[in-house]
Amino acid sequence: MDRPIGINTWVWQSPLTDAVLPQLLAKIAGMGFDAVEMPLENPGDFTAGTARDALAATGLEPYLVGAMAPGRELVLADAGSVQATQDYLAACIDLARDLGAPAVCGPFYSSTGRVWRMDAEDRAEAYRQLRVNLAPLAARAEAAGVVLGIEPLNRYETSLINTVEQALEALEPLLGHGVGLALDSYHLNIEERSSSAAIRAAGEHLVHLQVCGNDRGAPGGDQTDWPALVTALDDVGYAGPLNIESFTADNAAIATAASIWRPLAPSQDRLAEDGLAFLRSL
Repeated sequence: MDRPIGINTWVWQSPLTDAVLPQLLAKIAGMGFDAVEMPLENPGDFTAGTARDALAATGLEPYLVGAMAPGRELVLADAGSVQATQDYLAACIDLARDLGAPAVCGPFYSSTGRVWRMDAEDRAEAYRQLRVNLAPLAARAEAAGVVLGIEPLNRYETSLINTVEQALEALEPLLGHGVGLALDSYHLNIEERSSSAAIRAAGEHLVHLQVCGNDRGAPGGDQTDWPALVTALDDVGYAGPLNIESFTADNAAIATAASIWRPLAPSQDRLAEDGLAFLRSL
């Protein structure tokens, strides 16, 4: 299956703003990518008008991701924090609609890096709260023709949803109604016994896929069984993008958040170029 190949602007820049967006998208298109993954870290960082113009000029397919910064919580949090998080995610949904992006994806349940111990009863209650607080956002997304892709993260970044099995359990009533799953090969490699089996378990609910090497660098030449992963995508009929998500070590905030303590390629351009060449070869 011929899937679009894209890349996240976090490879070079954080946050993505109107000031840098046109030039960065032109660079990405010039490298030969089909799509771009644009993170909205805070509402207003970049605007629909600037992004639409750049997308029209480059022909790139748009995908939107969100960031669960400290204080963004949909579970086990005060009402004000939950409302502020819902407002942020509503802004992400509206921007995705305005850009024609089919999904807005991320770990939309708790701030990244927040971990705590839970027994079965605690987990069930957290999942119940998540469903309640996601429900109005799911309805907003469905009305906008957008899907919220909920992303499991590895155990060091969350203790709430680490696996596809947990995501299916937590989200079951909402799946297919403005909510789907967004998977990332990096997190799959850490948490799943089999990345391919996890993709098959996600099945029709898989709406987005991020890829990188098992070291969070360029895909290819790493320990990931890429042919098996692609076969699993074929088996579930996933026709969406393969979007490279990696990060620059040059930005203090993002490097700390993603634990990027060393360069993952000779240059960020080289990371993008090598990753694109490998994914094309698949």
